[in-house]
Amino acid sequence: MATGRSSTLGTAPEIRTYKGQDRALRADRLGTAGLLLSVLAASAPLMVVAGVMPTTFGVMGIVGQPLLFVILGLVLALFGIGYAEMSRHVHNAGAFYAYIARGLGPTAGAGASLVALVAYSAMQVGVYGILGFEISNLFATYLQTDLAWWIPALAAVALTGALGWLKIDLNAKVLGVLLLIEVVLVVIFDIAALGKPGAEGISLHAFNPETLSGPGLGTALCFCIAAFVGFEQSPVYAEETSKPHIVVSRVMFLAVGFVALFFAFSAWALTVATGPSEVVKSSAEAGPGLLFQLTEARLGTTFTDVLHVLFVTGMFAAMLSFHNVVARYAFAMGREGLLPAAFGRTNAGTGAPATGSLLQTVVSVLVVVAFAVTDDKPAGDPTTPVLHLFTWMGNVGALGVTLLMAAASFAVIAFFVRRGTAGAQIWRLVAAGAAGIALLAIAVYTVKDFDVLVAAEKGSALSWILPGIIGAAAVGGLLYGAVLRGRRPEVHARIGLGNEAFRLDQAAEADPRS
Repeated sequence: MATGRSSTLGTAPEIRTYKGQDRALRADRLGTAGLLLSVLAASAPLMVVAGVMPTTFGVMGIVGQPLLFVILGLVLALFGIGYAEMSRHVHNAGAFYAYIARGLGPTAGAGASLVALVAYSAMQVGVYGILGFEISNLFATYLQTDLAWWIPALAAVALTGALGWLKIDLNAKVLGVLLLIEVVLVVIFDIAALGKPGAEGISLHAFNPETLSGPGLGTALCFCIAAFVGFEQSPVYAEETSKPHIVVSRVMFLAVGFVALFFAFSAWALTVATGPSEVVKSSAEAGPGLLFQLTEARLGTTFTDVLHVLFVTGMFAAMLSFHNVVARYAFAMGREGLLPAAFGRTNAGTGAPATGSLLQTVVSVLVVVAFAVTDDKPAGDPTTPVLHLFTWMGNVGALGVTLLMAAASFAVIAFFVRRGTAGAQIWRLVAAGAAGIALLAIAVYTVKDFDVLVAAEKGSALSWILPGIIGAAAVGGLLYGAVLRGRRPEVHARIGLGNEAFRLDQAAEADPRS
């Protein structure tokens, strides 16, 4: 009798369904550059610089935001050490939940799978709100036309869904072009800010540890870690990369390093442009308009107009990146029996996880329509698309991803301990443990200050309903995993294995001792 999880995988005919091409993502579609551009697009550089940074300065009052990005970069690099090592051993589009299943058990993996699906879906859908609002503003400013925010939002849903059906290498090219243009424009602003600083000159005060104090620090941590979301997606594409044992870990560290340095430098440039003593006041007054005010004063109206347009395309790139991730999580779950089998099949022509893409498109339409129907504000009011749809869903998603990273850190430790190789991996496991504890602390801060994050009144029901979405997904997934363990043990045993289920069963059949 074969030992281990493979012994419960069922009969050979049942497993052989994993062998078909429609059950596998197309390999060798992405190299280092393509994968790096795909995951960095989710960080939406221009959206962070124009939106997240002024909010962190103005609402939380944290002048030391540049230092915060450096600190979070170090924490996430620690996380990446164990996560990257895990990626060498497990190649699965279910990334987070597959790692958690392999380390903490299939039932925990089932819980993580639903959290991942909900978290990334929430982040993706939320961006439709701010994108629709910004496009309606462009129509009002340049075409003198009133356009309800939900019209461009639904158009973006359709375009994103169409691209989700196409080849991932084509998606990577679209994301790459948009991302590179964004980065170049932000760097031009950074250089202009240093070339024409505010009244206080070029000051390094924002890197002083004393600037990381005050009641807004916990909330600032939540906002800033959300800006990093994307780097952890690289293992999702492991099955579609060439040499995944090398490319995935390389891209992960390149992404963390780039995001930390790029955002730290850009946040510092904002403090230089306004002056460290004025950045909180200026951000509170101007909000997301701060960057555009500063660029117009230094680089002119034409540059600022282009920046407004690229602000929209950058958000679209982030939406497409998150859409691709949700589709691949749904594919992995369908392939392993956590979702109906239809989700575990790919498009015969493009190799894309078509059913998962369609699922996310339908969810997006329903959510956008729901917020549109309940929007009783006049045209041009940001309350529903930005303060509700974008802020609520974005923070729900960020909380879910933070918890997944924490759980994955502990799963890495359990994985290598169970394999009997903890001694050889000890420094990686120590790094994973430290990262897991830090990420749990950030998650606690997130839940504690959720009313601030979503701009709700103290004691508002939103402060527990919204994070409760992630809690409900975790509990529901765990209960589902427990039910599978009792009623469908062969499906339970496959959680986190992906196509390895087929290979393990073949090995068991070939072993005369089985």
